[in-house]
Amino acid sequence: QVQLVESGGGLVQTGDSLTLSCSVSGITFDNYAWGWFRQAPGKVREFVAAVSWIANARDYADSVRDRFEITRDNAKNTLNLQMNNLKPEDTAVYYCAKQKYRYIGSLSDFDFWSQGTQVTVSS
Repeated sequence: QVQLVESGGGLVQTGDSLTLSCSVSGITFDNYAWGWFRQAPGKVREFVAAVSWIANARDYADSVRDRFEITRDNAKNTLNLQMNNLKPEDTAVYYCAKQKYRYIGSLSDFDFWSQGTQVTVSS
């Protein structure tokens, strides 16, 4: 049974940093690319960042590029998202997600999702 357990969400102020983690079990973690998505109230879920299976490729949404960093630890089956210089518009529920393949590929090929963790950035 595949399980994705997130941690690290919370309430922070503008300019603060926060690190999200997603611990994965029940699947061979390093066989897949992984990503982070987010959904703000009243908005559709959007892509944030993704990393390929051996971390030789990363991709970011323009809105977070240069502020967020996605990393993975294949030894610990963990996906991380380091978020710096947070802004109120980063407020959302954040989800980690599994790609069907080893490379980042199409966003429509993310096929398994975590429950989500709330990140709130106050102004």
